[in-house]
Amino acid sequence: MESKKWKEWIGGLVKREKLPKKNQLLILLLIGILLLVITVPVPSGSEVNDNTDTAVEADIFSSSESGAYEAYLEEKTAEILSQVEGVGEVSVMITLKSGSQKIIEKDQSSSSQTTTESDSSGGTRTVEDTSSDKTSIYSQNEDGSSDPYVSKELTPEIEGVVVIAEGGEDAVVQRNITEAVQALFGVEAHKIKIMKRA
Repeated sequence: MESKKWKEWIGGLVKREKLPKKNQLLILLLIGILLLVITVPVPSGSEVNDNTDTAVEADIFSSSESGAYEAYLEEKTAEILSQVEGVGEVSVMITLKSGSQKIIEKDQSSSSQTTTESDSSGGTRTVEDTSSDKTSIYSQNEDGSSDPYVSKELTPEIEGVVVIAEGGEDAVVQRNITEAVQALFGVEAHKIKIMKRA
């Protein structure tokens, strides 16, 4: 039905010899391209990760596991710092920048082929064709299911540390705590806050 209307409109323009101006044709062309781009499906995040050259990293550290990891670090740090001379009773709060990451092992195969062609006029042309294929490696569980093989697990990165200690007002104690936290977690000094316990 709509194609009939378009044909009538174009036929009317031809009869009246009022063809659209260049700008109008350009606008129609751009609208057509825009509609085409909108309708093309976009790959999901998992498809994009499969095309990268680096190992796939899966962020599968749940918030409850992350909280348990923070609590473990806070408890162990408070236990160690409370044994330092002048610190006294201590509480520690640690914030994480991100969750842990598991790097999944990939089996990668690649092939390359080079072809040199020459034409009758003496010119040569070299064509190089390379292809690469990546496949996740899976490990078999006892129940018959399979999970991706994790080659490495990266622990969460620590964002900042707050220490509240009885001896927190003493400059020597503050320096000792700061140096201990830096040695344990590799956190910069400006991300460590030490305060006196009330």
